Amino acid sequence: MAATLYRYRWYYLMMLPGVLYFIIFHYGPMGGLIIAFKDYNLVKGVWGSEWAGLKHFYTIFESPDIIRTLRNTVVISVYRIVFNMLPDLMLALVLNEIRIRWFKRAIQTITYGPYFLSWVVVYGLAFSFLAPDSGLLNQTIREFGGTTVDFLTAKEYFRSILISTEIWKNTGFGAIIYLAALAAIDPSLYEAAVVDGAGRWRQLWHVTLPGVANVFVLLLIMRIGHILDAGFEQVYIFYNSRVYEVADIIDTWVFRRGLEQFDFSVATAVGFFKGVIGLLLVIGANQLAKKLGQSSIW
Repeated sequence: MAATLYRYRWYYLMMLPGVLYFIIFHYGPMGGLIIAFKDYNLVKGVWGSEWAGLKHFYTIFESPDIIRTLRNTVVISVYRIVFNMLPDLMLALVLNEIRIRWFKRAIQTITYGPYFLSWVVVYGLAFSFLAPDSGLLNQTIREFGGTTVDFLTAKEYFRSILISTEIWKNTGFGAIIYLAALAAIDPSLYEAAVVDGAGRWRQLWHVTLPGVANVFVLLLIMRIGHILDAGFEQVYIFYNSRVYEVADIIDTWVFRRGLEQFDFSVATAVGFFKGVIGLLLVIGANQLAKKLGQSSIW
């Protein structure tokens, strides 16, 4: 054991910063979960606050908003999984087929650029298109004799706007992962397919897609584990009081309860609940992937 550690000492040294990062910023703060079981008081501190048992968990499930927030969170997360993963894969497949290098790089740059924009900027762009009076889309509607629509405050359009802006912002970044998987496919498989008389579509179906299937399954498992994280930053910036019914998610409810009302114990209890559910979902999805013969996390 000691000989092995010494032999790979430089690898362990390079791994050390990443390990320290997770210990300090991910595992260390987990000790704060104790306040989910206490009546946390800022003056008394974590250890001085009185124990409350499961009181705050009862508060969560007795809240009249919990069903609505859970439903909205799951629905928006499922929409993200269904509608966001396929564009990433499709863009990667298209880029993989482009043989003109400068054109391929240009498309990658254009699609990857929005990833670096903050959601505040993305909302500003969406507002310039969807605003009821000055928005480009509503101006076009008026030009054709139609009636303007306040898209940003309409419940029936809110989730569509969320998913559309998510696709526009993150598809380019998501495609990079699939491009890396495509680059790892053995070229001899394509050569064998050509010898067998397979055209481009057959090669795509029998070589390319199976080559990225494992990556797709792994990303799907990770997304399922975050199904109770519906994208707080985006939702918080886009939503308003008129769309609470379809937009209020667990994280926005926690934000109002924890930071605006200073009820940190309830907010922590929600975080604890989300973590447990996420862990169970990851374990379940991982076991299902194993049974289906696909790659799994462990």
